[in-house]
Amino acid sequence: MCCLYRFGSNPAILAGMMNRSNPLAHEHLLHRLHAIQQQFRHIPPHAMQQAASEFNIPLSQVAAVVAFYSFFSTQPRGRFDILFSNCTSCGYLSGEQDLLRMLCQRLQVTPGKTRADGLVSIGETSCIGMCDQGASLLVNGVPVTGLNADKIAQMVQLVTDGTPIQQWPAAWFETSDTVHRRDLLLTNRLTSGSALRKALLQGSDQTLTVIQQSGLRGRGGAGFDTGKKWQFCRAAPGSARYVVCNADEGEPGTFKDRLLLREYAGTLFEGMALCAFVIGAEKGFVYLRGEYRYLLPHLQIRLDQHREQGLLGKHILGQADFDFDIDIVVGAGAYICGEESALIESLEGKPGIPRIRPPFPVTHGYLGQPTVVNNVETFIAAAHITVHGSAWFKAAGSSTSAGSKILSVSGDCGKPGIYEYPFGVTIRQVLDDCGATDVQAVQIGGPAGTLLSPAEFGRVIAFDDTATGGSLLVFGQQRDLLAIHRNFAHFFAHESCGFCTPCRVGTQLLKNTLNNITDGRGTATDIGELQQLGRIVQHQSHCGLGHTAANHVLDGLQKFPHTFSRRLQPQFTARFDLDQALASARQVTHRDDAAAHLDNE
Repeated sequence: MCCLYRFGSNPAILAGMMNRSNPLAHEHLLHRLHAIQQQFRHIPPHAMQQAASEFNIPLSQVAAVVAFYSFFSTQPRGRFDILFSNCTSCGYLSGEQDLLRMLCQRLQVTPGKTRADGLVSIGETSCIGMCDQGASLLVNGVPVTGLNADKIAQMVQLVTDGTPIQQWPAAWFETSDTVHRRDLLLTNRLTSGSALRKALLQGSDQTLTVIQQSGLRGRGGAGFDTGKKWQFCRAAPGSARYVVCNADEGEPGTFKDRLLLREYAGTLFEGMALCAFVIGAEKGFVYLRGEYRYLLPHLQIRLDQHREQGLLGKHILGQADFDFDIDIVVGAGAYICGEESALIESLEGKPGIPRIRPPFPVTHGYLGQPTVVNNVETFIAAAHITVHGSAWFKAAGSSTSAGSKILSVSGDCGKPGIYEYPFGVTIRQVLDDCGATDVQAVQIGGPAGTLLSPAEFGRVIAFDDTATGGSLLVFGQQRDLLAIHRNFAHFFAHESCGFCTPCRVGTQLLKNTLNNITDGRGTATDIGELQQLGRIVQHQSHCGLGHTAANHVLDGLQKFPHTFSRRLQPQFTARFDLDQALASARQVTHRDDAAAHLDNE
């Protein structure tokens, strides 16, 4: 089933996204900074000072936030700010064509810089969640999918003519959510309010018991017991409690939340309200990834409908002691904010740097109060369990992994899209269903997950085998796996929050070493370096995301050693790029003119 969604053909939606008087602007620092950037096309010093005064926070905090998030800039961006996805599935390398370079050359733009006349800036960004749509980009925050050379040529003309994006071809801003397989959650649509009415009828104690008995575990990949999390939060001392939905789906290759937020937002909000009823919370937040900002008008409409139906706000469904409402906070481009403590830091208007744990969010979360953080799929599952019962849920899946899992399948397959299976399905079954043939490897769980060889396709998707937050990337025999590893290494080096040395330095060294091997400058010594660096990053990093940043390299060295060894030089050749070594000095002195470079030829 294919659901077409138009997020660019409606001028009102686009105008709302660009509106400088956005009603969200003064509710959260990230929203205020976004509004400033829309106004000035960057965030100038005087605007930072103004924001600091408005929020009564130090200027240093505002400056740290601006520097931390990739969608903010202290240098002017173009009237047309174009960011190509560099994901392995929705990235700008289409066959033999480099679409980013093609657009830059035709518009005479240096990648990463704004053209002198201020008309256009072109760069790249991490996966934008369009992995089933082909090469994609964001233009002023709005996705354009299905890129090819013809579309690039048309875009050149539209930008050159200064045509507002509201007047660009409507078809460019259309995308479809193709669901190839439905199971528990996607087959059964809940009647609005049914889960809350059932919860109110049976009481908060019994509702929690049902969730606990269902065996529901977090669908983000880590798989912590949901009922236990809610119980711990409920029992923790505190003056207030909070419910947070992690909709920062940033793992490359993952796009299932795009469907869930479009088509099942009502069930998500109801699942959050259920959690609030159980733990005694009055406030909730949906933390929406910045790449999905275009979904904000739709989500606000759905929230308003729930309030009108008495499912949010004061005295929900007529219950005098049940008050709960939800705000949406939109991120600004930071993969690390998918980690729950980093997300909470971001909610508090700070850089998204993971906290030291313990204490955990269930006792010390948002504003230091007990907080439940679950992802979109988990809250939706909780609503279904409340209506249908724990036995219904446990009847699907395996003994260790109850229920179903929604997968985002993309890459070298005939039918990319959304698939929902009971836990326990084999990798081979998923590959057969998505039309993948002659498969070289599968990356499950995104770059931070597990790389599987064909000998492992009999393994199953389950918490005790191959756990996943929802991404399954397929790589055919024609793919250069070393280029895939290089792409992943660049992703982690770019997305490291920089807090701890093992991740901040280790991911950069992994990237540099893979660059050497890919460019034909690697030796056998580099293989040992990769293994040692990988283990350091894996075991010594501060947070869970850092722990997984080297997984792909370690898996690749173990399962596909020839991928690396065949590109090695037989003997070491000394080479030192003095000009490159001076790059940091140029950055410090703000010099990048010809006189600041050396001719190494």
